[in-house]
This record gives sequence, C-alpha cells and structure tokens, in this order.
Amino acid sequence: MTITYYQRNAQTFFDATVGVDMSSLYASFLNRVVPGGRVLDAGCGSGRDAKAFSALGYQVEAFDASAEMVRLAAAYTGLPVRQMTFNMLEAEERYDGIWCCASLLHLPQAELPEAMRRLARALKPGGIWYLSFKYGVGEREKAGRHFTDLNEAELEALVAALPQVGIVEQWTTQDKRPERDEVWLNALLRKHLSE
Repeated sequence: MTITYYQRNAQTFFDATVGVDMSSLYASFLNRVVPGGRVLDAGCGSGRDAKAFSALGYQVEAFDASAEMVRLAAAYTGLPVRQMTFNMLEAEERYDGIWCCASLLHLPQAELPEAMRRLARALKPGGIWYLSFKYGVGEREKAGRHFTDLNEAELEALVAALPQVGIVEQWTTQDKRPERDEVWLNALLRKHLSE
C-alpha cells in the first residue's frame, strides 16, 4: 500500500522533500563516518541525502522500494539507485555508514526486527547508522501510507535485540518542512568492533 502511494505520488513527494535542508542532521552522522567511506541511503526517496553525501566525497549506494522514486532519484543524483526493499538487503559488513531517514517507519512493526537485523549485518564494525521515526507509539495508516511510530523505549527494545550494535545518541527534532508540526525521534547506532 505504501509503495503504491509513492508510485502514484512520486513527483509530488520529490518536489516536497528534495529541497529540505537536512545539514544539521548530516553533521552528527558524517562526523562519525570515515571520510570518503561507503554510505548506504536505505529508502532514499528523492535522493536528496544520497546526492549530498556524494557531493561531500562519500561512496554512495542507494535504494528505494518504489520504481518511480528510484527513477526520479537516479535522475536527480546521477547515482545508480536500486529498486529493492529492506528484506532484499544481503550485504555483509559493506558500509561505513547507513542512513535510514524516514524510511524504516513505513514497515509494519512486525517486519522491523528483520529489517534491522539485515541493516546491522550490512554495517562494518565501527560503522555508524542513522535512523528516524515519527515520535509516538503504535502503527497507523495515513493518506495511503503505513507508519510505525516509536518512542525512545521502543527503539531501545528494537536495538537490544541486535547484540552487535548499540545506541550512541537519541534526540528529537521538529519536522524540517515549514508546514509540518511533527516531532521526529532520531538515533545514531554504532556497530561494535569485532572482538
């Protein structure tokens, strides 16, 4: 259902999000990613963040579940954007950084642990992983999209099931789009160095 929404509304979503200034969020993530490292933009939407990371000298890979979003993101970024879902991610210890900005929140709560497990596996030891969810509790449908909202305790429980990663920092922010009055839960996770 959510993929159908993005297929039908890809251009509108692209136009509404591509110009949003995310530099304050980039800083806390990129300060912890090795310079020039390989970054995965997982659920890249418009490609706004993938393009920014690429311009800063990172090796960027990106994917999105919607074929239409992939087409728009690839055209905008000049990067090869793959069409895939979280449960298709098979990489192992490939990425120095993983960026999941407002993407995991579209998964049903029951699918989050497996997606998180796959993402954790794809991260290199010592790698950093950013994720964001709308702040709240529970699942809901809104205008054709599914949302799983999380608070700090729920995120901590999800991460506790992943022994190889830990939370470095959690914080809340107001939505960066001027017409939105929403609170977001942001977190940075780090994969532990191998013993």
